[in-house]
Formats: sequence, structure tokens, C-alpha cells
Amino acid sequence: MKRIKLLIYALFAAALFFGCKENEVAQQEKDYDYVPRIIGGDIASIFPTPNATQVLEPGETITFNTLQFTPAGKVQVLWKVNDKQVATGEKYAFMATAAGDYRIKVEATYNGTTVSRFKDVFVLAAAGTAFTSKSYTKVVMSYLGENGDISNINWNNITHVTFKAGLINAAGLLDVSKGETGRKSQEIVTKAHLAGVPVLLGISATLSANGWNIYDSNTFGSALKNVTQRTALVQAVKDYLALRNMDGVDVMMADVGNTVEATTTANMAATITFINELRNALGTSKIITLTVPVNYTHSNYTAASLINVNWVHVRAFESGLNTGTGKPLGNPSGYDYMVNSANVWKAKLPLNKIVVGIPAMGLRYTAVDANGNNASFTSFNYIAYKDILALYPTAFDKEKVDLTPAPLAIYFNGVPLVTQKANFIKTSDFLGAYIWQGDFDVSGNNSLTQAVYNTLK
Repeated sequence: MKRIKLLIYALFAAALFFGCKENEVAQQEKDYDYVPRIIGGDIASIFPTPNATQVLEPGETITFNTLQFTPAGKVQVLWKVNDKQVATGEKYAFMATAAGDYRIKVEATYNGTTVSRFKDVFVLAAAGTAFTSKSYTKVVMSYLGENGDISNINWNNITHVTFKAGLINAAGLLDVSKGETGRKSQEIVTKAHLAGVPVLLGISATLSANGWNIYDSNTFGSALKNVTQRTALVQAVKDYLALRNMDGVDVMMADVGNTVEATTTANMAATITFINELRNALGTSKIITLTVPVNYTHSNYTAASLINVNWVHVRAFESGLNTGTGKPLGNPSGYDYMVNSANVWKAKLPLNKIVVGIPAMGLRYTAVDANGNNASFTSFNYIAYKDILALYPTAFDKEKVDLTPAPLAIYFNGVPLVTQKANFIKTSDFLGAYIWQGDFDVSGNNSLTQAVYNTLK
């Protein structure tokens, strides 16, 4: 009997103890505001910081199954895609279906407090997806460099985009690795097509910093003069356009500018042959353009010989007049230079086949000679317009930023000058303008591309 009483007493004491503990925990939860946490939310592969967009093929899935949430078992977990709730619970799988941008967001709520994490993804269009090109009266082309940075592009402000993803290498072959890295070509094509913008593949040999082929190079020209290599290049271009659903090709100055003038002339003639063979291979549905220099207007380049190009890109964005040793400091492409460049080609081609280049890069001088002129070929560099504005936010309406000591400076095209150029292009009835490089521009009201578009529309 005594043992029974002791057992009852022990059970009563235990119940009293655990009751007190439960009351204590309840009181602590009442008195202390727990902040919900998403454990694993700081892992870059799950939720990148700073956020980076992950590109997905149709049908690919991202599974979120390694996250933990605290206080455990007490957190309400919601999953949203583009701010629309799609699931509850601690695990979620996102499947890529329709092309476009998506923000996957997880929210954890406890006791009135909510924390969240998000991941941006972009779903590519399925291979061969058709699109409808937007209507336009004037071409506004954003010409992207090999990195294909489209972060500052407003697709509403352009009618076409060219991505310089094609490189003619030393073997005379087409290297498109820049377009394949990170699925960049697919991403650009999908985003452009969603906005009704056709995409061209830009091809060239290695370019210098100012968008000109390396002087005295002959890689591209040699390949075009070789029947076997030229035939292979035509097929490679055709295959890549089909593979990545691109809408055309721009041929960038096939080694124009050599010590031996006969080499330049032969390369230009071979370029015409290449374009004609491209047209035969691609048919009439694809766009073919040719980027032409201003100061090489050989008789090979005539309205008759260029019948198979939709238009030419006149490289009026960099004059070269201010970059040699002893040359005066100045704008890479002033208003008069662009006008003269456009008029040179106006005398050769119909106006509706001429698209004029405008720079989104400036010349930054680092040293001058005793006369205040450029000291040497190494005393200047090119700087993107977006980098100029990052350093000098109010420079968008200028053409020059003074540096220390004088007369060092940065010369460039600001919004007023670009608008003036676009007005000339419009009133002269040229086909349009292109920005080199489009990825050097900014977004918003200070955008050079926007200034061109608003003027030409």
C-alpha cells in the first residue's frame, strides 16, 4: 500500500512538473516574439544574392526541398510565382512551361511576422517557336557585343537587335561559343521575340576595342576567298540560325583595312560573293545586313552588288580622327562626321538601305603631348556610356567631361547630340540608326537608344 501511495505521488509530481514546463514554454512563446527563419535561404545556388536569373529550357524543373523553417512546425509557408500563390508547405517544385520571366517566392509567416526569399528564372521558348515581328517605319537597332548583356535593353525602344556572337577563328570556322555560354543566344532570341523584335547573328573576325577588325588581319578575308571554307561558313551560319531560331545575319567588315590595298579589295569582293551565297542558302525570309566602313567605298560596293542585303550598317560611330599620335582630342563621332559618313553612302545606295551607326562609347584621354594633343596610341581608351554616367551622373546631356589635369577629358555622345543625329536621319529619310554597342547604353530617360527611338518613331 505504501508503494502504491509513493507511485501515485511520483506520478502527480511528474504531471505537475511537466504541466509547469508546458505552461512555461507557452508563457515564453507568448512573451517572446519569435522571428520566422528560412534556413538555407542564404545559399547562393537556391536564392542568389545579388539575385541572378537562372535560364531554363521548357520542361526543366527546379525543386526546393532542402529548406528548413523555424520555429519548426509552427510556420505558415506559402509559395508564389509572379505574386500568385501556387502552393503551401515546406517543399515546392517549379516546372518551366511557357516562355517568359518568373519570380519564385517563398514566404514564411509566424505570429504576424513574414520573411521571404525569391529566385528569378527565365524560361526559353521551345525550338522553332514562331513570332510576329512588330511593325516599324524606321529601323532602331541595338547592336550587342559578344557578351550579349541585355540588362539595360527596353525592348519597346528597338525594332531589331544584333548579337555579335559569331567569331571567324584562325581556322576559318564559325565559333559561336559566346552565344552558347549560359544559353545566351536562346535567352536573347526568346526575350526579343516575346517583344516582336527580330534577332540577327553578328559575325566577324576578332575586333579591336572600337568595333573595327584588327588592322592588317586577314582571318575572315582568307576564309571568304577560299571556296571550301566559304561554303562551310555559309552552311554553318544557316545551321546556327535554324538551331537558335534567329532571323538573320550581319557580316561585319570582313578584314577591311590592310597594309596591302589589293588584299582589302579582294576581301571586299569575296564578301559580296559570301553574301550572295548566303542569300541563296537562306532564302528571302532571313535578313542579311553588311556593316560597312566609311572610308572604304570600293567599286565592289554598289547598289547592284549589294542587291542581296536588306540594308547596310554604316560604321559612323567612330571616326579615328582623334586617336592617332599627335591627333587633337575630340569626340569619337561628332555630328558633322556622322552626316558626312551617311552622305558618302547616300551617293552609293538607296536611302532605304542605309542604317547609320551612333556610339554608346566615349574616348577617355590619359596623356597629351606638349601641344595638348593625344600623346600616343596607348594614351586613350574607350569607355562605355553607362560607365561615364556611373562616374558622372549628370553627364547625360553633355559631350565632354573634363578630367584632371586639363586638357584631359572624356568625349562622348550625350542625349542632345544623339537626338540631333536622329533628327538628321529622320529628315533625310534614311532607313534608321543603330547603337554600337547596345550593351554600353543605360535604361530610362537618359538612354541613347530611347532618344533615337523617340525621335525616329
